[in-house]
Parts: sequence; C-alpha cells; structure tokens
Amino acid sequence: MSLTDRLGARSIAAGGVGGVAAYVLGYLFVYITQRSGVEEQLEAFNAIADLFGGDPIPAWQAIGWLFYNAHFVATEVPQPLGGVRVENFVASADGLSYLYVVPPLLLVIAGVATARVAVAETPTDGAAAGALVTAGYLPAAIAGAFLFRYAVGDATVTPDLVTAVLLAGAAYPLVFGAIGGAAASLLGGRE
Repeated sequence: MSLTDRLGARSIAAGGVGGVAAYVLGYLFVYITQRSGVEEQLEAFNAIADLFGGDPIPAWQAIGWLFYNAHFVATEVPQPLGGVRVENFVASADGLSYLYVVPPLLLVIAGVATARVAVAETPTDGAAAGALVTAGYLPAAIAGAFLFRYAVGDATVTPDLVTAVLLAGAAYPLVFGAIGGAAASLLGGRE
C-alpha cells in the first residue's frame, strides 16, 4: 500500500483544517497579546494621518505584520524620499522574541493532530501526514500577505510577499508539521 493510499483524503482534509487552525490561532494569539501595545504605537501616526485626511492604520493590520515577523518575514515599509526599508518589529522590540515560538509550536500541534487522524504508525508516515498542514497554512499565508497590506499613497506597507509564501507559507508548515507528525507516531497511544 502506497503512502498516498495510507494517508487518504481524510488525512489531507485534516491537514488542511489543521493548517488553517494553526494560522488563525497564531494570529489570534499575537492579536490578543499585542493589541494594546500596537494601538499605543499607532496613535501618533494615526493622529497625523487623520490630520492630513489619510486613513489610519488599523491595529489588526499592524498585528498581521507582527505575526509575519514571528515567521522571520520582514515587513516592507516605504520611505518618504523613495525606496523601501525592511523591518522586523519583533526583532527590534524588547520583550517580543517569545512570538518566534508561536507559529512552530502551533504547527507541531497541528502536525501531531493530522498524524493521529492518519493513524501514522512510522515516523516517516507521521512526518508525511504532519506535513499536510501545508495544505491549509500555505493558502492562509498567501491570503494574509495580501490582507495585511496597508496603502500609503502609491506605496504599501506589507509583509514581503516572497518570504511570506516560501518561508511562512511553505517551509514552516512542512518542517514543523512534519516534526509534529513524526513525534505523534513515536508517541503511540492509538487504539
């Protein structure tokens, strides 16, 4: 029996759901823990933007930048005289480095759950099943990269699209989902 036959549509669906859940829960964790700090940081900018008739930056979008920064995806920030500066707000702020643990932890948990649904018996099968969380995480990461774009005139503040897709959307769920899936098969406990 091939690996595809053993994993099946149910496992792929579980991986997709697990990936979306890991993405949403990761964003919600960052939102809940960082909302007040982000709103405070945005007050001055939003007051100036309001004064000149611009749109204020919504906190939920800026929190999205932090969420992508927790995946080591830089935020592209346009400069007043042209050009773009790349920024990782998690790396440049004191006390936020714990956010780097959130996406991997949630993806490992999603990988464990997916491997359990797949009834993976070997670490190889567990890793393959766990990696299926990419089926949900990748589309969510791509959608989020566009959702968290903030227009500033003709420029935008946005997560870097290439690393949002390749690193946050593909590499993270493949690696950490596979680790969780392999661990699930080693932990046993299935009936």
